[in-house]
Amino acid sequence: MPAPQARLPFSDDCPVSLDVLGTLYRGDTEVVETVLADIPSATRARLATYLYGKSHLHALGLRVASACTETDLVRVAGHAGAVLFAQSRTAPRSAEARHPGQRRISLAGSRSVA
Repeated sequence: MPAPQARLPFSDDCPVSLDVLGTLYRGDTEVVETVLADIPSATRARLATYLYGKSHLHALGLRVASACTETDLVRVAGHAGAVLFAQSRTAPRSAEARHPGQRRISLAGSRSVA
């Protein structure tokens, strides 16, 4: 009989439905806050660690973690939960917050000069 495998804090199992995940991914600040308020705290902490562990969902994981208590994150992910809690409280929310004086560059409107 094989030994049971230990579950890592960053599990491959998303703790919410794909519909909820999609709403969080596409939603604005108000929608995300409303959806997160309806998710139980332990599930919210599992969701934060799940998202944070995915490179393309890292920022969303920090956003969800900002709605969690440190106790819940530590209970779900141990020391990694404490680090996630701290990062969620210090991470900039947008590109403008990181570089307030920099202009965004868009190639969509560029024209070639003949």
